[in-house]
Amino acid sequence: MNYVLKNIPVRTEKPRTSGFTMAMDKGLSIREVEDFMSICSDYVDIVKLGWATSYVTKNLKEKIEIYREAGVPVYLGGTLFEAFIVRGQFDDYRKVLDKYNLEYCEVSDGSISLNHDKKCEFISTLSKQVTVLSEVGSKDAAKIIPPYKWIEQMQTELDAGAWKVIGEAREGGNVGLFRDSGEVRQGLVEEILTKIPEEKIIWEAPIKSQQVWFIKLLGANVNLGNISPSEVIPLETIRLGLRGDTFDHFLGDIKL
Repeated sequence: MNYVLKNIPVRTEKPRTSGFTMAMDKGLSIREVEDFMSICSDYVDIVKLGWATSYVTKNLKEKIEIYREAGVPVYLGGTLFEAFIVRGQFDDYRKVLDKYNLEYCEVSDGSISLNHDKKCEFISTLSKQVTVLSEVGSKDAAKIIPPYKWIEQMQTELDAGAWKVIGEAREGGNVGLFRDSGEVRQGLVEEILTKIPEEKIIWEAPIKSQQVWFIKLLGANVNLGNISPSEVIPLETIRLGLRGDTFDHFLGDIKL
């Protein structure tokens, strides 16, 4: 850090498995990626190329390599996985992972109807090739999944070989873990945490108020995802109690 402040929460350091920040690249240019990494590489643990943007992104290999050189792995959005699966192209998907030397992938079923046992088979197979993040929750706002089902699916996907499970929120933060207003489904989150270890979950939280809520609940080293590149530094200040939203949260007994 650039100077010393007391009573700052201790942040985990890379490579970390808690305090994880997953950023979403929705189509950054090569130059934008270079700029992004020059200032944020210490605070980003992994980058998701959102949904199927990698299909239409120019200079994809070069982009991935810039992230890799900065020490930040890349994976392709779960919607791309679903696009391959719904077309019966699972083997082709695995070839794409090899083509771009990817070390991670996301398995999801937020846009398609996929038998859960089959989803777990995909996770098991892919976990022998790469590190798997599996996403739980639907992108359909009208589809409300009860807490027991979230827990059941998260646990079976971890058992199938997923490294971490992702709580669905989309890039807008208005489905899955959240109501359409963006408000956290607090009871759902708290019930999930009674059964699934918090370090195994990445909570998609693209909106500042959502990030603040999770940090106040679980601390500076909660795993958060779908963070916009422009919000990575702001998020780090929220984690450290250096933005108004969490300013008093980590001060302890300090008084003026």
